[in-house]
Amino acid sequence: MVERLDAPQPVYPLPPIEQIPDDEIDRAEAGKQIVTRIGELPAVVLGAASFSPLYNTDDHISGTNPLRVTRLALRCTAIDAFDTSPYYGPSEIILGNALKALENEFPRSSYQLITKCGRFGNTRADFDLTRAGVRTSVARSLSRLHTDYLDVVYVHDIEFIADVRAPRTVGNHLPALGSEREAYGLEEYQAGQVLGEGDQEVLSAIEALRELQGEGIVKKVGISGYPLPTLLRIAILVLHTTGRPLDIVMSYSHLNLQNRTFEAFKPALLERAAVKQVVSASPFSMGLLTPKPPAWHPASDEIKEAVTKAIAMHNERIGGGSTSPTFSELALGYAFGQALKAHTPTVVGLSRIEDVYTCARIWQQVESGNLPTEWETHVEAITRFFEAENVLDRCWENPSFS
Repeated sequence: MVERLDAPQPVYPLPPIEQIPDDEIDRAEAGKQIVTRIGELPAVVLGAASFSPLYNTDDHISGTNPLRVTRLALRCTAIDAFDTSPYYGPSEIILGNALKALENEFPRSSYQLITKCGRFGNTRADFDLTRAGVRTSVARSLSRLHTDYLDVVYVHDIEFIADVRAPRTVGNHLPALGSEREAYGLEEYQAGQVLGEGDQEVLSAIEALRELQGEGIVKKVGISGYPLPTLLRIAILVLHTTGRPLDIVMSYSHLNLQNRTFEAFKPALLERAAVKQVVSASPFSMGLLTPKPPAWHPASDEIKEAVTKAIAMHNERIGGGSTSPTFSELALGYAFGQALKAHTPTVVGLSRIEDVYTCARIWQQVESGNLPTEWETHVEAITRFFEAENVLDRCWENPSFS
């Protein structure tokens, strides 16, 4: 799925724009917009990992559907930022082709492009954080996305490369902010400590991105990944070793029904690491909180089984009520509500036109305070169940090389 930097690039051609369906469903609905902005980003960012085989079939992503989703997001919402990555296979190509086809309606200045560098696969050989690798990756992203600048570039999944400093790599990591700070490398005296070659490699990639920032090619530089203690430690390290904070940090699967620990770590990222903006991704926890999670999902069997039971429990609770929220709708509404309180943008994968409308509807209900009262009751029941199953706020094993 993932193309190495020196590999031939796949082609995903689109028909002329006038031949692409533009029906009533593709049009904006009055009063159905997401207009909220958080910092310099929209409250909701479209996660374009959905434009890849990670989440959809090749038939789905190779047709006109990604363009129609992109167009509707721009038309009827202020979802005017797109998050992608070379690791997401053809995502950059498909998104870039869609935006190029839409350039007369939506010029480059009307949206933000967020991508990543450093990761191209799942083995050590599939990571390249060297200066040359970073510059080559960014150049390829520019070409794929049909642009001459990128609004944000993250060093992707730094936990694979950064040195490991943690008493455990699974479970609840909230003690990293308190009783186990030293074990996680987060005491004040540890702030500028480079633990080894891995840390230095990440710092070198940041330096390479900042060179591109100085050239006007990259507007903001950041890091992304899964384990919050690692992201916090490296963000603090960047501040203390370079004298400059990161512009942006993104973590995924930590602000949702099953894991809420992002809320505790965000203040530390802002205060101790002076990060300018923090972003939460994946309110569905990479599909875990849906009826059909992907087969490759890294969650432990215990977490997966608890989620399956929770979905069944919720479905039995609501019966066939057509007005009751589905489990996935609850997950999205809960994540939006917590993100709004935390003043945090949320990256959401949207695969279909219907997903865009659902996203806009639930965001509006959350922001206006018009969620039905039963939603809170359902959420409380689910979180109590996760707590009883001993999976609430528990992380799966930190990602590592396959």
